[in-house]
Amino acid sequence: MFAVGTNNENNRYKWTEETLKKIPTGYKILDAGAGECQFKKFCTHLNYTAQDFAQYEGDGNVGLQMGSWDNSKLDIVSDITEIPVADESFDAVMCTEVLEHVPDPVAALKEINRVLRKDGYLMITVPFNSLTHFAPYHFAPGLSRFFFEHHLGIMGYDIIDLQYNGNYFEFIAQEVRRVKRVANQYSKGYNFFDKIITHLQLLSLEKLSKRSKKSEELLCFNIFVFAKKR
Repeated sequence: MFAVGTNNENNRYKWTEETLKKIPTGYKILDAGAGECQFKKFCTHLNYTAQDFAQYEGDGNVGLQMGSWDNSKLDIVSDITEIPVADESFDAVMCTEVLEHVPDPVAALKEINRVLRKDGYLMITVPFNSLTHFAPYHFAPGLSRFFFEHHLGIMGYDIIDLQYNGNYFEFIAQEVRRVKRVANQYSKGYNFFDKIITHLQLLSLEKLSKRSKKSEELLCFNIFVFAKKR
């Protein structure tokens, strides 16, 4: 079967793991909006603290839901715009797939900036676009690179690394793969003819993705940002 559209999560995990290795051993890192602390395993060389508002429990009847959610591993339970620590408490902050779930992402960035010391590291991943998920805590489908270049520039950061995850054709392929699930839930089902069409679409998208030239500027899975505070 074609691989096109299947590497979203793997790419994000790989980038997060490799970027965390760039943060010096012993640094105090805040995982802002940590959820189930899935990336704590990549922070064994760091002094790790997890923060989240701990109100999502995994269920709901709107959009995509996780089914269950474990908030028991958190160190700090608070709103991301009001983290109860002193200014410049951390040497690094990680915020992965969080800002689309925050009513005011600029306020969240300002609070992250407050708790991060000068010369500290900031790493963020966020969808460029996404389906409704974790509802009702889903306030935007995603954010673009220009959001980070604008706001981090104002706040005094140097962007070390900014990457697109995937490209236009990869994203469309991901959603083509999701058609069966969505059709069964929201339409009249998914039949053999639909399966053939899906196969042909993925064949085309795989070829187009291999020939893609900057189509990620239009659409992609995620934006990855690694920056340093001046």
